[in-house]
Amino acid sequence: MRFSYTALCLYSVLIHTDTITVFIADDHPVFRKGLRDIIEDERHLVFLGEAGNGSEALQAIEILRPRVAVLDLDMPGMTGLEIAQILSQKALPVALVFLTLYDDDAFFNRAMELGVSGYLLKDTVAADIVRCILAVSKGDVFISPTLSGRAVSRNGLFNAANDATVGLTRLTPTERRILRLIAEYKTSEQIALELFISAKTVENHRSNICHKLNLTGRNTLLRFASEHRSRL
Repeated sequence: MRFSYTALCLYSVLIHTDTITVFIADDHPVFRKGLRDIIEDERHLVFLGEAGNGSEALQAIEILRPRVAVLDLDMPGMTGLEIAQILSQKALPVALVFLTLYDDDAFFNRAMELGVSGYLLKDTVAADIVRCILAVSKGDVFISPTLSGRAVSRNGLFNAANDATVGLTRLTPTERRILRLIAEYKTSEQIALELFISAKTVENHRSNICHKLNLTGRNTLLRFASEHRSRL
């Protein structure tokens, strides 16, 4: 695991600006160097560090809290999917970009379910990585333009993932916490007791969440919370 000394020195300042901090992880040193060179050439991007396996990558992400983490899907120690699962459970505010050699439906679908923001094929990453980082840092979803449209067109997971991702970025930390509790099938009264607020305040939060997620109708909020629980 390698941290950029310059980035670490500037980190406390940069997190308060529009500069995008980036961490990368891949088990091939030459490939990592290529990515690092591209990132360091962009004035809006700041390279925070790198790792050669999944375990080190997870530790570094938890310490550095980058805005974007670019991860190889298949790494020793821990896969990108396993890292995404853990980060989702901890609700860390980092946008994940997966890199892969394979156009595989199962991996793509699972990545979308876990709320991964970017999915790039390695053979075109040099052309797409900067656009991808800029997009996911704003809450958008970016899929490699050369990726086969089979998984996207067949089940619509991309559109669903994109809508959900954009909607969730509009929520405040309190609203996301309430949505997590709703996903646990807790009532407004139970949520109020747990958060030390009134049931009326909880109902107001629920109304605001529905508005931000464009949800209408009975039980739609509960259904949304249950379906997207891994992202909350």
